[in-house]
Amino acid sequence: MATATEKIKSTPYAEFLAEREELMRFKWLASERAKRDVGLENALMEWAAGHRSEWRQRRNQLVKVRDK
Repeated sequence: MATATEKIKSTPYAEFLAEREELMRFKWLASERAKRDVGLENALMEWAAGHRSEWRQRRNQLVKVRDK
């Protein structure tokens, strides 16, 4: 586990996987609240519009993306 001052090294692909995992978590929670499957496209649109930028800011504080 990284400390507050030390960043986790990551790759662009690892960042893609982390974002996909967060989106799928959001979809699951939204579907549970709605008591039905909200669908990936709807979840993606809602997450991107309302949550992605905040998630990306928090993630960027933890992660240093390596160049190729």
